[in-house]
Amino acid sequence: MYLTTADLIVVAIYAVSLFSIAWWVSREPPGHSKNTQDYFLAGKALPWWAIGASLIAANISAEQIIGMTGDGYRIGLAIAAYEWQAALVLIIVATFFLPIFLKREIYTMPQFLEQRFGNKVKVTMSIYWLALYTFVNLATVLWLGSLAVNSLTGIPYFWGMASLGTFAYAYSVYGGLKAVALTDIIQVVLLISGGFFIAYLTLEMIGGESGVLGGFGRLVTELPERFEMILDPGDNGYDALPGIWTLLGGMWILHFSYWGFNQYIIQRALGAKDLAEAQKGLVFAAFLKMLTPLVVVLPGIAAVMLSSPGLDNVIDPALLDASICSNPADPDTCGKSDRAYPTVMKLLPSGIRGLIFAALIAAIVSSLASMMNSIATIFTMDVYEDLRPGRPETQYVAVGRLTALVAGLIALFVAQPLLGNLESAFQFIQKYTGFIAPGIVAVFLLGMFWKRATEYGALAAILGSLAFSILLDQVMPSDFPFVINIVIVFAACILTGVLISVVTPEPAADQPVNLEGIDFSTTTAFKISALIVVLVLAAIYAAYW
Repeated sequence: MYLTTADLIVVAIYAVSLFSIAWWVSREPPGHSKNTQDYFLAGKALPWWAIGASLIAANISAEQIIGMTGDGYRIGLAIAAYEWQAALVLIIVATFFLPIFLKREIYTMPQFLEQRFGNKVKVTMSIYWLALYTFVNLATVLWLGSLAVNSLTGIPYFWGMASLGTFAYAYSVYGGLKAVALTDIIQVVLLISGGFFIAYLTLEMIGGESGVLGGFGRLVTELPERFEMILDPGDNGYDALPGIWTLLGGMWILHFSYWGFNQYIIQRALGAKDLAEAQKGLVFAAFLKMLTPLVVVLPGIAAVMLSSPGLDNVIDPALLDASICSNPADPDTCGKSDRAYPTVMKLLPSGIRGLIFAALIAAIVSSLASMMNSIATIFTMDVYEDLRPGRPETQYVAVGRLTALVAGLIALFVAQPLLGNLESAFQFIQKYTGFIAPGIVAVFLLGMFWKRATEYGALAAILGSLAFSILLDQVMPSDFPFVINIVIVFAACILTGVLISVVTPEPAADQPVNLEGIDFSTTTAFKISALIVVLVLAAIYAAYW
């Protein structure tokens, strides 16, 4: 047990505070019961600061903090491409996609597909998303969270996952998206400040008398290979981040699928009171996203130095590197880079360790609550409502709450069998999300910007994405970069969707998106903010190419 009484007191204060605030913001006026708009879209009243903070809190979870820190240890700064490219994608989504979605007044992404293509496409994508969120995203966050809990408390993995899932469900089940989004403000402050603090302390430990700046300078000087954004063939991690293809390849498709068409992310923007507020929220999230590598990647690089002989092996390198582990067959004792973050946490002073642990728990339960709420939204509004139309609003809210519980239980029991023996759970998410992401992006782009796209063309692109991905995964060499596979599959999905659309009947007159009535203009402040994001990203890549 690495948590002292002081640490546990800090964690307890966090938990009680979160519950209290969640229930307080979830209150309704006397005589008013939550309807579906209240529960699933926070009454369409979210301000920009809540949208931006909630986007990042939902995104920065165990797969980022633990998974990306582990990849920072294995690969280095190159893994930050996922974070920095996301900032630019958020700007594009705010400019070109949000105006269309908000004009359509939708609750869910499948609902947009139904309006554009018909019920078959909606049901197919609903099934895809429900399976992906439950078996990949929810299960991965639970598993990685349990790694941290086990490392610091000794609680068995299953019970760690059960505790995290119960905590997330309990504080979010009553208030829905409103409780999740508004408590996310606390979560994001805690997790970013906690992440900065652990980065500060590890750099100070490395720098010694030279302090934090000396520690960072030592990392750059002694570990230059960990500060390359564009990897060369033969570099560790090239199979996941294949050099220039990280800028030209499938990572962009993953980003657009995640930030533009992913229910548990975009749902916050759908809950905005208007388009301008939603766009401000996304640009705020873009600025926060540029800071994320300092929180999730830098501690992993610091762990390389802290486990080196030059610092007397402050961290036992066998804990993180299977190649030098005396018993690599035992995943509970050594050989997992995903243990980098919780291992570094053990070095922190009592009380501070509790604060960082609370920040980690904040990140985990925020994402779990977001995923459960989105699973509930899709199942209730896109599946159950079709089967049981015209039922009271309170019944749909109750079904949503039950759906969230069932999804959490499924993820709890499949997480360890799926993920227990993997080196990097973060790459697991990217790979298997990449099986359907090309089809998702292809269908939405065709649906929004090509009027001739048909229901059968959309179905062909969606189903083709999975089929093409499985085929390439089987025929390509095992070390072939999956982000290149994604580009190939995306091209095949676009081509398939176009060909099938051309040979099938045109869509109904009211189905194509009428872009003439949609305002894509943005404010001057938004344009200036977007320019700053672009310039900062260009400077980062120029410095660490």
